[in-house]
Amino acid sequence: MRTLRRAFFAISFCLPVLAAGQTAPAGAGQLPNPTLQLRPPPKKIAPPSPVTPEGRIHLDVVVSDAEGKPAMDLLPPDFTILDNDKPRKVLSFRAYDGISVKPDPPVEVILLVDTVNLRFQESSFVRQEIARFLRQSGGKLAQPVSIMLLSGAGLRVQPRPSSDGNALVSVLDQIKGSVHGIYGAMGAEGDMQRFQLSLRQMTVIAENEARKPGRKLLIWVGPGWPMLIGDNYMFNARDQLGYFKAIVELSSTMREARMALYSVSPANSGDPGGRDFLYRDFLKGVPVATKADTGNLALKVLAAQSGGRILGPDNDVAGQINNCIADANAFYRLSFNPPAAEHADEYHDLKVVVDKPGLTVRTTSGYYGQP
Repeated sequence: MRTLRRAFFAISFCLPVLAAGQTAPAGAGQLPNPTLQLRPPPKKIAPPSPVTPEGRIHLDVVVSDAEGKPAMDLLPPDFTILDNDKPRKVLSFRAYDGISVKPDPPVEVILLVDTVNLRFQESSFVRQEIARFLRQSGGKLAQPVSIMLLSGAGLRVQPRPSSDGNALVSVLDQIKGSVHGIYGAMGAEGDMQRFQLSLRQMTVIAENEARKPGRKLLIWVGPGWPMLIGDNYMFNARDQLGYFKAIVELSSTMREARMALYSVSPANSGDPGGRDFLYRDFLKGVPVATKADTGNLALKVLAAQSGGRILGPDNDVAGQINNCIADANAFYRLSFNPPAAEHADEYHDLKVVVDKPGLTVRTTSGYYGQP
């Protein structure tokens, strides 16, 4: 197998818009059922600032106890924000328990079915599990849900979120028979194509969601794209600079969008080479371009760094989705003033510490400051 040069940033961000099938319009006077449509890439704009106009960084913070249940009895003095291990004053604090205090607008749940990185038989099983989730409680969903389909043809989306699970099941019917022709068929070249396509559309999603208010949970159903680790792939300093730019822009845009990423996968959908845990080597933030690698852009790495979760693989995909959605309405919203950056893309490690034992805290794990 010939060696491939990993030039992700230069290639994938310059690809033309991928076409997808168009759905027929509903009849006049009728409210259409949810359908999947092509999502065009957003217009090019300047990268979002890591701070809001008033100069603060805002964080969505999920705190759970040893049983995984939300811990919602905390007060501002219980929290410490550490920016590069230095404490920062908590400037604002809000607790949402989903009962007495609910987020406004409601937290949106995005279910993405990744047929690019799922085998055909796994895609069929995933559809069944998502349908089982949508039909729970008679199809009355606790959160507005949107469905997205990632295939070899690109990204198709449901134009508007819906709380009607039974109506959303019809969207799944549009996913049947989706064949992408990339998975496992082209060796290292196929891996490169899946990596580029997946990351490019992940970026499109983040940029579009950054234009919408409120918090979002992006639940990515599938094992994620290849990490391009091994002797079949080579890169140079220019490639590393491209990866670094992609890391900075994607992580910043996801945080600006208030989007936490969740990795959900069925059994037997992982790397056949047994490398499913290699992502753990890339969980630390990337301070400089010389430390950048394609592994830093892996799905599970982005999920952990966004404050989301990594679930599975197992065959209770509907249960995994429910575990993700448990994070939707019970969380804290904190803010702090960041220090002045001395140079462009200055990486800051973030930790939120709670002064009570036995609690787990999840939030954005870092940000890039700009002078």
